[in-house]
Amino acid sequence: MAPFTVLHVCMGNICRSPMAERLLALAVTEQAGPVGADLVLSHSAGTGGWHEGEEMNPPAARQVRSRGGSPDDFSARKLRAEHIESADLILTATADQYDYVVALRPDAADRTFVLGEFGRLLPSVDQSTLPGADRTPDAVYTRGVALVAAVATARNGEPAQAKDDLDDPWGRGDQVFARVADEIQSTVHPLTTVLLPPA
Repeated sequence: MAPFTVLHVCMGNICRSPMAERLLALAVTEQAGPVGADLVLSHSAGTGGWHEGEEMNPPAARQVRSRGGSPDDFSARKLRAEHIESADLILTATADQYDYVVALRPDAADRTFVLGEFGRLLPSVDQSTLPGADRTPDAVYTRGVALVAAVATARNGEPAQAKDDLDDPWGRGDQVFARVADEIQSTVHPLTTVLLPPA
């Protein structure tokens, strides 16, 4: 069974979604150690292909590096249907990108969320109702899929709120990138803690 797979989506795949990709990977490694990469796969794509093949935007890379992660070997790519199909959880930077994903693959609606929306709804999930938390790929996958379904139930068909969107920091200063990275971590850290509770 594949690891539990999280796909992060923004516009150009050089700022917000790469930061989310690498900051989630960092959180998983901090929580589970080197085996984390076998338990959770974090990757990203953009709704547009303008930057395909490019490295992470330098201020985004600085944020990842300053928080202990690595921006190395990143290459921007355009979102394709197969990326959505293989993802167990899709986190978009904005509601517009949520709409783009669901237009491309309507069957992905219940596993697609604006990142801030997912973070806002996550505390409402009763973790005692989720499957066990063993540090094995199968157990983490099963727990993750159940968690996504529980958050979708908590959403109750309501649209995301404007405050759930991540600002686009492209072309802006390090202070804006730092704020966006903080907002990303405020969702990916709790997500990691639920997926991989402390032993």
